[in-house]
This record gives sequence, C-alpha cells and structure tokens, in this order.
Amino acid sequence: MVKRAKGKGSDDGGEELFPTEQAAGSIDIQSLMRRNFLEYASYVVVDRAIPDLRDGFKPVQRRILTTLWNMHDGRFHKVANVIGDTMKLHPHGDASIGDALVVLANKGYFIETQGNFGNVITGHRAAAARYIECRLTPLARETLFFPELTDSQASYDGRRDEPVALPAKLPVVLLLGVEGIAVGMATRILPHNFNELLEAQIKLLRKESVVLYPDFPHGGLVDVSEYDDGRGKVKVRARIEALDDKTIVIREIPYGTTTESLIASLENAAQKGQVKIGGIQDYTTDKVEIHVELPRGVHSDETIPQLFAYTDCEVSISSALTVVNERHPADLTVSEALEFCTKRLKAQIKAELELELAKLEDKRHWLTLEQIFIEEKVWKRLEKAKTAAAVTKETWDGMQEHKKLFVRPMTDEDVERLLKIPIRRISAYDIERFRAQMDEIRALIKAAQAKLKNLTKTTIDYLEGLIDRYGANWPRRTEIGSFESVDRKAVARQNIKVTFDAETGFFGSQVRSGEQSFSMSEYDKVLAISDDGTYRVVSAVDKVLFPGKVLHIGLFDADAGEQFTVVYRTKDKIVYGKRVHILRFIKAKEYRLIKDRGGEVLLLLQEENPGDLHLSFVRAKRQRVHEATFDLNELRLTSASAKGIRLAPKPVSRVKRLS
Repeated sequence: MVKRAKGKGSDDGGEELFPTEQAAGSIDIQSLMRRNFLEYASYVVVDRAIPDLRDGFKPVQRRILTTLWNMHDGRFHKVANVIGDTMKLHPHGDASIGDALVVLANKGYFIETQGNFGNVITGHRAAAARYIECRLTPLARETLFFPELTDSQASYDGRRDEPVALPAKLPVVLLLGVEGIAVGMATRILPHNFNELLEAQIKLLRKESVVLYPDFPHGGLVDVSEYDDGRGKVKVRARIEALDDKTIVIREIPYGTTTESLIASLENAAQKGQVKIGGIQDYTTDKVEIHVELPRGVHSDETIPQLFAYTDCEVSISSALTVVNERHPADLTVSEALEFCTKRLKAQIKAELELELAKLEDKRHWLTLEQIFIEEKVWKRLEKAKTAAAVTKETWDGMQEHKKLFVRPMTDEDVERLLKIPIRRISAYDIERFRAQMDEIRALIKAAQAKLKNLTKTTIDYLEGLIDRYGANWPRRTEIGSFESVDRKAVARQNIKVTFDAETGFFGSQVRSGEQSFSMSEYDKVLAISDDGTYRVVSAVDKVLFPGKVLHIGLFDADAGEQFTVVYRTKDKIVYGKRVHILRFIKAKEYRLIKDRGGEVLLLLQEENPGDLHLSFVRAKRQRVHEATFDLNELRLTSASAKGIRLAPKPVSRVKRLS
C-alpha cells in the first residue's frame, strides 16, 4: 500500500498525496480498483438505477417532483424551465431529466401535462421541452408532500437541500412500475392498479389476506398463474378479434410493446413464412386499432393462434422486485413491499396528527394567555411601570395570578408576544368571538386525539377517501385470465417444400428434382434410414446428402418417435433381427442400426405384425438344411444400437418375407 508521511503542523500526521520512489512499487492496484469499483457500484445502485422502497422513486424522479412542488403556483410550467431548476439538484444533465420527466408524466398519476408528451402506445416521442408544459396533479400534492415531516440532505453541490425520501402516502413502488439496471443487479417491478393497491392496504389493516396482480396501461389480457407474488413472470396477450373470416383486428397490445414494434413483428413473421398476411392497416388514434388482412385460402380462426405464437401479440414479462431499503438493495415480494408501505402510511398519518395536535395545543395556549391578558385587565398593570424591566415584571406577575388557567407553563417568549399585542386589538376584543374560536380549537383537538386513539380506523378512512376521490380515474385495464401458450409446432404452417432425389441421394428445399416431395414446417423433422444401417434426423435444410440407398425417408414425430423391425446381414452373411424405437436424437448427427461396419439392412418394416421371414442359407458341401423360417413377431423391443437376435445358425444368402 502507499505509505503516508506526517504532515506539517499535525500531531497525528497526514497522508501523502503521492508515493515516494521507495513506496511506488508497493501500490496494490487490485485493492485500489476494488475500492473504486465498489464505490461506483454502490452509487449506481443507491443513487441512480434502483427505486427507494420508502417513496418508490428513483433519485431523478424525486428531484423532478420536488422541483415541481417548489415551483407550484397552480399554473403550468414549461418543461424546459422544470428541467433547468431540477439540474440544481440533479448532477447528470438535462437529457436524463427530460426523459425521466416524460416517462413519469406518461404514468398519469403525479404530473399533469399540456402539449405533446409522446404516446406510450404508438412509441412516438414527446415534443421538445420548450413546447410542452406540466404541473403537479392534485393526487401528488395531497399524497407525496409534507415539508414539516420531510428529512432533507444537501444537494450534490451543497447549495440546496433536497428530500432524502418523499413522505409518500401511496405504495408508489408498486403503483408506477419501474425498470432499472445497476451494477450486478436489475429491477423490473410491474405496475399495479391504484384501487386494488389501496383496497389491499385496507385488507392488511384489517388483518385479512391479500393477493395482488399487475395491471398494465396498455390493457390486453394477462395470465398470472406464474406471477408468484412478484418473483415469477406473467404472460400478456393483445386483445384480438376476428372482424370477419378475412380480417383480424388488434384492439389492445401487450405491455412493453408499441404499435410500431408489434407491426414490425407481424411483418417479420410474414417474411419468415410463419404467418400468411395479405396486408396491415394501422388506424390507431387514442385507441389501438390494427387491421390484419388475410390472403386467399387463409382464415381468421387458424391465423389468430399463429399471431400469439410467432409475434409480439403474446409476450412473457419477468418480475424482479429489487429496491433500496435502508441504503441497501433488497429483493422483496409484492406482499412484503405492500406491508412495508402500509406500515409507513400508518406511521406518517400518526406523525401528521401529532404535529397537528401540537399546533392546536400551541394555539390554545396562546389564546388562553391572550384571554387572561385582556379579560383580566393584566395590561392595565403596565400603566404604572416606568422601565422595560418593570413592564416585563408586571406582565409576568399579573399573568402568574391566573396560572391555574394556563394550558402549559408560560415562558419569556410568551411574555414578549403579549407585550406586542396592539391597543387596537385590545379595544376591539370580542369575548363571544374568542369563545367560539376556543370551542372550535377544543373540538379539533378532541377529533385529532380520537383519530390517534384509533389509528387503524383513521388510516382506513384515509385510504377510502382517496379511493372515493380518485379511484374512478383508474379502473382496471388488463383482464386477468388463464391461457396456455400456443404450441408453435401445432400451429406452424407447412410452408417449406422439400424434395428427395433417390438417384443422387440429395434432400432439401433446394433440390429441384426427385421422386418424393412433401411440405413441412420449420419445426418438423425428417428421419432418413440408409441400407448401410445409418440414420439421421434433420430439419428443413437447404440441401443435404444421405449415404447409400435410402430405405426410409419421411416426417418424424420427435415426441413419440417411431418403431421399426430391422433385419440386417453382417459382412460374414450372418443375419440378425431386432425391433427398435427411434426417439432420442441430436439433430443431424449420424447414428447406426448396425454395430459392425460393412453390413447391410435387408428389411425395414413398420408394421405391428411383420409376420414370418424365409431365410435361404449359403450353399455348402454336405449341407442338409438349406432354408429356415423365423417369426418376426417374436422379436422384442431393444435399443437402436443393440446387436439384436441371430435369426439363423448359418450364413444367409437371401431373405424373403412371407405374406
């Protein structure tokens, strides 16, 4: 490590800024890099990319909202001005602030917009910051701010203060939905419905069980069977309907897509031949409407499953609820995050009530002192006082005669305040008006004390009030359902024509002549077995050469496999038979049915009852038996690489299947 020498005028020494020549060789670069990297990683996690669990905002979002609160005068502000003021708190430039503001505004909860803020459905960008305006919504002003109970910290340059976290009374972390990538971690929190979140908090306060599912601004349909309380994933589908047999209309699109990206996926699938489309017309305005025209011979009922299988009409979205909790990243479930937010809401309401109660008590204390000072004519005692000290003493002594009426002990500050009451106010003092004011304060104190006494009910009433005032603005938009993913193999179009030329042994889509042709999809497999006992499973290739004489070629069911009765002869003319089930394979890899090289397959049968086989032996001197018969039904199923059963005790020259 770098050695550091004592500095001048220091008792315990300082540190050298630069190493000496002797110490230079001892610098530990690895430790230096590790320390700097950890500092950078911690900064990215805590101060940039991951939202804080307390208020649900990333730092740039919190600074934007704080700036809008400080600027709020009821009117709209130019976004360019908002960005400029936010830069006083945020050190990363105007572009990042502008983008974050547009994203936050398009969520629709906390920022009211005027002008073109882009469109999350179509993917169109917002207009320049100088042309658009914004301000805080009533919901934001009511639920996100309470300056007297907000902890502050110095901004990056130390010139201003900014909130450590906003005193949010909403579960913002679950409401907005957020994505962020930090060093070594990422977060993707899916948005949830405003009403459902608040109703779930009410259930938690009532000790009831809670289940929450995402709700997306794009609408569509969502399968939540694998959501796993925010630790799994969801499948989201577009809302599609068949206008008629030749026209399909897309009304809503999945979350995370735009009409542009969806149409691009449709065109891409059409180019690959996965979906047959005649034309695409986009009539989207404020609502999605994409018409898909089908060509001759293609129908809506068969095309809709293909859209789900091959395009962005169905997407899978993973959820990873990573947040900053007490300056450290934490992986939570939706239930855990909601429980934290509910407890924080209850504590926030309690703190606000206690502050309100303290203010009311202060007001009652002062009004009581003022009442005594005026009604008991303590102020008349000041007429005989000649000095400032005497004035203070007369006020103090006069008020102490009535201290049993005090709300709390009087202080020197109270005396100073009493002495500042103008004569005009004393002469116009209205006893009845004062008593009405005191009654009102006592009623407010009693009400605040009652709310504090039953804090759970107070919190529930607050949440119900929010639902009553704002809930109608955000009904559920995504329909919850259960649907199985479309099997791509099942709906794949047989759009690839392949040909096998027996003379050359070539097979594929680029083979132009041959006796055997058939259509297949990109997921289909073809099994080819040659007379030398080799076999391969291939997909729809351009061109491939199969060795020897091909005895079998055709579509292969990769899930169920195929069974064959194989009769083969070795180079020593010994005949074997076996029944095999070809199932497991590696695509395009060559396998062998005959273990010994040099043999040949004599018969390859797929019948369940292959019947009898006649075998003619190789002629030899003094040979008495020249032939034999074997029942192929006696063969038992074995592996493809097994040798099988010897069918005759002698070399065989010819075999013939008996009908």
